[in-house]
Amino acid sequence: MTNLLNPKQLAQNIIDGRRLKRGEDLSLLLTCDLEELRQGADILRRHFCGDHVDLCTIINGRSGRCSEDCAYCAQSAKHHTGIAEYESLSPEEILANAQLNEREGVHRFAIVTSGRSLCGQSFDEVLATFKTLRDNCSFGLCASHGFLSAKQFAQLVEAGVTSYHHNIETSRRFFPKICSTHTYEDKMRTIRLAQQAGLCVCSGGIIGLGENWEDRLDMAISLAELGIKSIPINALMAIPGTQLENQSPLPAADILRTIAFFRYINPEANIRLAAGRKLLPENGATAFLGGASASITGNMLTTSGTTIREDMALLKKLGFDTTPLSPCSSANKS
Repeated sequence: MTNLLNPKQLAQNIIDGRRLKRGEDLSLLLTCDLEELRQGADILRRHFCGDHVDLCTIINGRSGRCSEDCAYCAQSAKHHTGIAEYESLSPEEILANAQLNEREGVHRFAIVTSGRSLCGQSFDEVLATFKTLRDNCSFGLCASHGFLSAKQFAQLVEAGVTSYHHNIETSRRFFPKICSTHTYEDKMRTIRLAQQAGLCVCSGGIIGLGENWEDRLDMAISLAELGIKSIPINALMAIPGTQLENQSPLPAADILRTIAFFRYINPEANIRLAAGRKLLPENGATAFLGGASASITGNMLTTSGTTIREDMALLKKLGFDTTPLSPCSSANKS
């Protein structure tokens, strides 16, 4: 039984081949001493990912006026957040931003667009932009364009995209409380289509939406069942004008416990720090020493980010390696 072990013993069992499954007693992950859990998560991170930290940046290729009603999101047309709204950035502007980020040393670059999906001329334009990036940059390319078809995913692969970002956001149980315009199963279907096209899927979620600990465990297990190898963990930064504008920020200890047990449940994945790093001590240094192996860096969409140079300096101080690896890989697994 899981609850008869201590965190380090459980970590060793996982190194020896055990994988935590749905239906098991996982209460140890929620009740054990946090520092012991983090130490075990760090052992797992070092074994499965080494000292490499994967860094990605994103650019908001289309902003605002989204038809979906996700309760946390500044991009929704149903919210009034005062964000900049535009149909699309020019390929030249995206290329210049990508090349700047590449010179700073990031490992992959993502174009993110608001809205339920991209289609028609808008999709054709982003395909052309990805081809330009493919021909002029050497890092991995990631796309995040909502709900796409199998044909569209094949076109992204042909254009040079290697990863697709599509968060499941939370547990299946809690999802209807944060969105009514699409379903959890819509999310799962899209992820499977992207995987079938040969794309590495980057998928995680947001904690602090009002969910409980069991919802967080469920999200981690669902991602493991999908075989996700890049898992961004966002801590909600409540944005004025959204439905969750009055939601209190999570304590750092809750974020650190979540990151740690995501490592136990997804030992081979890149556990990626995303929004909410400012809620953590030393801007996330404690998370890198407690299970995290990756981060979104630079200025993120509608939440405060960290500059690439700040992250490089922090990671060097902690003794981590930031040399490029193959797209969507951990140090030991591709």
